[in-house]
Amino acid sequence: MAEAVEPVKRYNIRMAGIGGQGVVTASHIVSNGVVISGGFSSLVPFFGSEKRNAPVESYVRISNSTIYEIGEIIFPNVLMIFHPSVITLGKSYTMPFYTGLKQKGIILINSRTPIPFSADEERELEEKEARIYYLPATEMANDLAKTELATNMAMCGAISGIFGLPDPESLAASVKDRFIGKGIVTSGGTAALDSAIEKKFAKKQKLLEANQKVLDGAIQYTIDQGWSEAEQPVKSTA
Repeated sequence: MAEAVEPVKRYNIRMAGIGGQGVVTASHIVSNGVVISGGFSSLVPFFGSEKRNAPVESYVRISNSTIYEIGEIIFPNVLMIFHPSVITLGKSYTMPFYTGLKQKGIILINSRTPIPFSADEERELEEKEARIYYLPATEMANDLAKTELATNMAMCGAISGIFGLPDPESLAASVKDRFIGKGIVTSGGTAALDSAIEKKFAKKQKLLEANQKVLDGAIQYTIDQGWSEAEQPVKSTA
């Protein structure tokens, strides 16, 4: 009997947010989590002045098969919007925010309530058959980790919950590596964010535990909402 071949999973993700939210850190955590799980990933962060509230984008490709492309993602099938102002105030390097989104692509927005789109935006998103998911990421961060600095953890957890890539265990390992292992310092702004987070928690173990609560909460939220495309979504207990 021929051995079953796992179907190819491939997601081109464009993350957009504002400075201070940990968008670049989130891209590294998702990317590294996929690699830890045995998959493949490439990423390219993009930002201008390193200051709070300035636009930030990061382009992440993840797959369970080899990836050859690098650089900016022109045609994403997943958009991660870390702050509503990316849409409502145009705080984005890519405008309109859904430019290039593939047909039936997913838009994950950090907002408890729906965003009021313009008539043109609504029409174009309908034509693209975009699936728009609203995740109360900041509220989760405040409720579960007691700080909005864990908003990016909720966004990472949602990606794991929706696609199963990276799986929850590999995502947890990536977060542990980021904050306790050698980690990845990509810029002065990211280093400053890490320092602020560590000051919020006296010990790194408490930081990990708080981040894990947010990851688990976001993963479970996607499952409860019926967004999960994973064959057997599993809640992380790491």
